[in-house]
Amino acid sequence: MMIKLTEPLDVQQHTLQLLLKPLQEQGHTTIVYDQPATSLEELINRCTDAEVLVIANQPLQKEVVEASPNLKMISVAFTGIDHVGGMDVLKERSVTVCNAAGYSNHSVAELVLGLTLNLIRNIASANNATRNGGSLNGLIGNELRGKTVGIIGTGRIGLQVAALYKAFGCRILGYNPSIKPEGLSLGVEYKGFDEVLSESDVVTLHLPLTQATKGILSAEKIGLMKPNAFLINCARGPIVDHLALVNALNNDRLAGAGIDVFDQEPPLPQDFPLLHAKNTLFTPHYAFATAESMVCRAEIALGNVEAFLNGKPENVML
Repeated sequence: MMIKLTEPLDVQQHTLQLLLKPLQEQGHTTIVYDQPATSLEELINRCTDAEVLVIANQPLQKEVVEASPNLKMISVAFTGIDHVGGMDVLKERSVTVCNAAGYSNHSVAELVLGLTLNLIRNIASANNATRNGGSLNGLIGNELRGKTVGIIGTGRIGLQVAALYKAFGCRILGYNPSIKPEGLSLGVEYKGFDEVLSESDVVTLHLPLTQATKGILSAEKIGLMKPNAFLINCARGPIVDHLALVNALNNDRLAGAGIDVFDQEPPLPQDFPLLHAKNTLFTPHYAFATAESMVCRAEIALGNVEAFLNGKPENVML
């Protein structure tokens, strides 16, 4: 089969070659592009004769899917697949779509804790003060120990986050469509969405982006949160009504927010409203990005291809 990696997987070349070797030994052709496509036309040209595509987080538009008649499988080297267009076409053609579930559990969870600690202890502000001749005046923060943390979405990442907060001595509340036995064993107290929001000192989001979750943290729901609460979002930007969040932050209805994901991919324009909200800490959608997670991502994504070709597909999303 013709297998194409449409963009880099951010691992060293020798690592990638080791992962591709089993596919090549089975007689499959592998083509690897070392840069993302710079236009829709270029991406179509790359994909049109492919039978298997391996993509990361570059959007795969419906036009690309429609122009790839031989396509049998897409391996998404990412957890979410909302950037894959033409799902109706893929379903009609019985194209298998797999994701790289689990590759970034630790990296995302650790950034969630990092953002929380930074906000609650004013670390970035303390750094700036120290560099500019300041002192601890106005920088006294709070301990994470004893705080109530609400986890919205207790999938694999949400449960990893719960374990880390638990190690800091936090009470953990959870909201999820179904109660997870693993969550209960970690001490997660499952409650309704509104209850979790209103009782938590820190709310962290771990939901996929779907029609049901888009805008789920609306102005009304943000209004349920404590004025001294912090919001952390390392999931998907459109889950949150960002203008409502800006309004809450600038009117002291929230203590602060740590945000890794936005309504659009960074780089963000300077007039992006959230950039000018009070008490915010931002990272450029990089929660998943560690050297360790990139290797794990490549292993899962190419392992998905091998499993599919062997008739035993794994991590199937469609």
